[in-house]
Amino acid sequence: MAYDLEEQEQLDNLKALWNKYGNFVLTVIAVVALSVAGWRGWHFYQDNQSAKAAAAYEQLREAASVKDVARVRETAGVIFSDYASTSWAQMAAMIASDAYVAAGDAKAAKVPLQWAIDKSLDPAFRDEARLRLAAILLDEKAFDDGLKLVAEPGDPSYAAAFADRRGDLLVAQGKTAEARAAYRQALDKLKADSALRRLVQLKLDSLGGEAA
Repeated sequence: MAYDLEEQEQLDNLKALWNKYGNFVLTVIAVVALSVAGWRGWHFYQDNQSAKAAAAYEQLREAASVKDVARVRETAGVIFSDYASTSWAQMAAMIASDAYVAAGDAKAAKVPLQWAIDKSLDPAFRDEARLRLAAILLDEKAFDDGLKLVAEPGDPSYAAAFADRRGDLLVAQGKTAEARAAYRQALDKLKADSALRRLVQLKLDSLGGEAA
């Protein structure tokens, strides 16, 4: 096929550009292709991990429901070691802790709660774990350690619950005035229709206090 002079010049220019930038263009294309493949592979991996974690979580729930503590311990261990980055692990920590508490093993119950405090991605799960661990420490009379846990929530929605738990710990220490202040703070942060509100009010009344 014959080309006129103008077409031949354009072809020569294209060849020159390709000789100069061809390798760079191919490299960019390869990088983009690999990035897309990597992104798809990562999401496939994440979805696969989440599905496996969900199945393990259901096994944990079943074990907890029949009070099979040995299986709870085994399944929770798998979830924490293999699926720690999933939301299922955060929920598993609560299930496992409850199972240990129900079995009367407070020492074991503290382990998944501490895991949740250290590893959970969601501030609400960390605060829930702190709240539950503080309750165990209250029973163990480790009042100062409990107060450290509920000093300030990471999630504002836990402010009232943290104040209420501080009140419980302070009452146990015999610090009545400080306990009253904590319960009043809890009432200030609770909505009028909150189920916790009546309980906090009863605690405050028992100390001879009034609602703020």
